[in-house]
Amino acid sequence: MRKVLFFMPIILLACCCWTSQGEIFTSIGQMTDLVYTEKELVQSLKEYIKAEESKLAAIKSWASKLDALTRVSTSDPEGYLAHPVNAYKLMKRLNSEWSELETLVLQNPSDGFISNMSIHRQYFPDEEDATGAAKALMRLQDTYQLDSEAFSRGKLPGLHTNALLTVDDCFDMGKTAYNDADYYHAVLWLQQSLKQLDAGEEAVISKADILDYLSYSVYQMGDLPRAIELTRRLVAIDPKHDRAGGNLRYFERLLTKQLNEMNQTYQPPSEEPIQLGTYSRPKDHLPERETYEALCRGEGLQMNEARRSRLFCRYQDGKRNPRLLLKPMKEEDEWDSPHIVRYLEVLSHEEIEKIKELAKPRLARATVRDPKTGVLTTANYRVSKSAWLEAEDDVVIQRVNQRIEDITGLTVDTAELLQVANYGVGGQYEPHFDFSRKDEPDAFKRLGTGNRVATFLNYMSDVAAGGATVFPDFGAAIWPRKGTAVFWYNLFRSGEGDYRTRHAACPVLVGSKWVSNKWIHERGQEFRRPCGLTEVD
Repeated sequence: MRKVLFFMPIILLACCCWTSQGEIFTSIGQMTDLVYTEKELVQSLKEYIKAEESKLAAIKSWASKLDALTRVSTSDPEGYLAHPVNAYKLMKRLNSEWSELETLVLQNPSDGFISNMSIHRQYFPDEEDATGAAKALMRLQDTYQLDSEAFSRGKLPGLHTNALLTVDDCFDMGKTAYNDADYYHAVLWLQQSLKQLDAGEEAVISKADILDYLSYSVYQMGDLPRAIELTRRLVAIDPKHDRAGGNLRYFERLLTKQLNEMNQTYQPPSEEPIQLGTYSRPKDHLPERETYEALCRGEGLQMNEARRSRLFCRYQDGKRNPRLLLKPMKEEDEWDSPHIVRYLEVLSHEEIEKIKELAKPRLARATVRDPKTGVLTTANYRVSKSAWLEAEDDVVIQRVNQRIEDITGLTVDTAELLQVANYGVGGQYEPHFDFSRKDEPDAFKRLGTGNRVATFLNYMSDVAAGGATVFPDFGAAIWPRKGTAVFWYNLFRSGEGDYRTRHAACPVLVGSKWVSNKWIHERGQEFRRPCGLTEVD
């Protein structure tokens, strides 16, 4: 088809010249013109071939790169996505880079490719997903105090891989933060983008663009001297830049005014590069943020020898429960007060795989219960995918429910369904209470089963790094161990909430965290866990 399109004009031009035999010789000038026309057509044809070859070479390069990537990713999808940089780059590729390839192919439409793109596009992550993946990396950066270079070079605690971030990746990270008015993270990632570009790494983005965003972000962080220095670099590169000249004059006037008001002299900006710690991280809604994140890093733990001496391990038969007599549960104390225990070998590998198999098709963004309405809704402080499984779904779920009842001695007839959650890149659940407080009396009103008296949490995977369950109030951290479960009471025997049990699921740094939990309610426990005589019994 392409040959017909390109050679048709040549035939038409020849017909125009050969209108009569006499004009063959008397219109040499026109013939000469035809020679040059043909030459132009040949040149045009060469340019077309060159463009096609260039496009094909670009597509081949894409195919080669993606073939290598997908061979690695499909060999162990969960292991591949366990690395947060891999998860982020997958989101970024499917959100933007595949669209760039589509545009390239559309320059000369390919029905097969476009058809495939149309079919699969409905499953692609959208802009919000890509932004969420970027924010997940920033969340990990904050929690585990990782600088942008460590992330960019794939150097995570205990792990060093070739999952690298390019200049353009780092710029996109910075721009994501910038667009969200998060200038703290914008500075960190734009600075890393500039650093890699200055080191000679190739990029699509220009240095002027990076300096433009970086200088304004630094200004927003209150560092006028450095903002001026960066803007001067921008003006030197691009003297006609739309904003640079005006920004520079404004920054200089503002700095002069500040110095005059404080009766100070100008001090040149620090020559130290911008890095983690250069600027203070803005405070947010979470009062125990620093304590929570320190515990996630394994810092600030309040376990000491005196407390450790009060912790024991034992066999637990559920008060002579027939199902546990021959094979009692192995129970370990994790904390003394409030009492938190871990049970070993609660779930077998086969049971875990069955639960995951049942949950995967149903996984959806995890929700929290609105304290005012009691309605389930999504929230930024809980980032995971979850599914709810009923006993009728499979005999394994029936067996797990019965096992929880046998171990705890509490009825699960009034408990919530078994909730299965998967925490991927940056997945977390910030500090929260499992029980409803006095200012939210209607939280579980629709269930009609009272408050959440206890939590039974199954760990269904090991996690390479991060993902601990932490209790900021008393400085405890419990690390996931596949097949084990932890249990604690959320309420005192009086029915009053134990506010010490405020806890969090730390962001997963490396790995994929699978858990399932059973929230056990008050109703039906009247004779299994009788009331105490005081509020804190």
